Amino acid sequence: MAGKNKPDYILCAATLILLIFGVLIIASVSASLSQENLGHPFYYLKHQIIFGILPGLVVGFIAYKIRLDLLKKWAPYLLLLNLILLGMVFLPKIGLRLLGANRWLVIGPFTVQPSEFLKLTFVIYLATWLASRVSEKRIAERYLKKQFSQTLIAFAIVLGIVGLLLYFQSDASTLGIIALTAGTMYFLSGTPLWHSILIILMGSLGIISLIKLAPYRMKRFIVFLNPETDPLGIGYHIKQALVAVGSGGILGLGLGMSRQKFGFLPQSMSDSVFAIICEEMGLLGAVILISLFLVFLWRGFKIARLSQDKFSQLLAIGITSWIILQAFINIGSMIAILPLSGIPLPFISYGGSALLVELMGVGILLNISKFI
Repeated sequence: MAGKNKPDYILCAATLILLIFGVLIIASVSASLSQENLGHPFYYLKHQIIFGILPGLVVGFIAYKIRLDLLKKWAPYLLLLNLILLGMVFLPKIGLRLLGANRWLVIGPFTVQPSEFLKLTFVIYLATWLASRVSEKRIAERYLKKQFSQTLIAFAIVLGIVGLLLYFQSDASTLGIIALTAGTMYFLSGTPLWHSILIILMGSLGIISLIKLAPYRMKRFIVFLNPETDPLGIGYHIKQALVAVGSGGILGLGLGMSRQKFGFLPQSMSDSVFAIICEEMGLLGAVILISLFLVFLWRGFKIARLSQDKFSQLLAIGITSWIILQAFINIGSMIAILPLSGIPLPFISYGGSALLVELMGVGILLNISKFI
């Protein structure tokens, strides 16, 4: 571990290598689509660099330099602002509806997805709030049982408000990531085990309800249980993803040599990018990529374990959990061990908002690591 005002260089290196991975695969996947749609083979790659990587590195550096106590102070306001932006996606002219979902804001020449920023602002808020509740419990041990109950109820209310906003945006994937991350933070904050069991039961009921309320989610679940169901309809995506994964073999077909990216595999630049990595870089490339995320997990949780205060510890746990959960849910859905989720692969998938907020999260993690 670094310490003495120096960041965790291993975490920093793992993130930079993941970014390079992302640039290489986006350059490969997007060239034909970019040429076909816009008459220029590098439009999407340039867009990812100019509106994702470069501003992401800038805000990541700012997050690395900012005082952590200011994050605690601003946490409620950041979350409130994010919730307002989430509500604004339903406004005419400002909100943008794509693929049947209201998830984007059009701000001048930019398109922003507020739900991506919610992953970070909610983690910051939850770390601040849980850290303060733990401190209160230590001061007043005789009110421990009452305070734990109040904490659980308040946690459920806040998560419920966020869940409603995401539900009306048809963004169950982001809700799932936020709920899993929040549950991990709550469990590791020192709350009673029965609280976590109750949260798991409530979350399971919520998942069942979401599946029943939306027919397409039920179809996805049925296809997950039986991949041969509707192979040319709802099952087409996972079928083509598995074809791409299997085609790569050990060493892959070679960078730029994917066949599935030519209109066969849906969302090849975003949700399905891992399948293209497997096709072009093979099992070797997939193992290297997964190893980089495991290194990220190791360093992130080591930063949390060695953090000197509860807020920093919970913040590091939250950021690490969010990015790693999202990565392995995406990978799991591409190899059919999890249902299709529509979740992008961190640092790799095409999308400026997601990349920007992920690099902000890394900046905060490196900021915390300076004080270990």
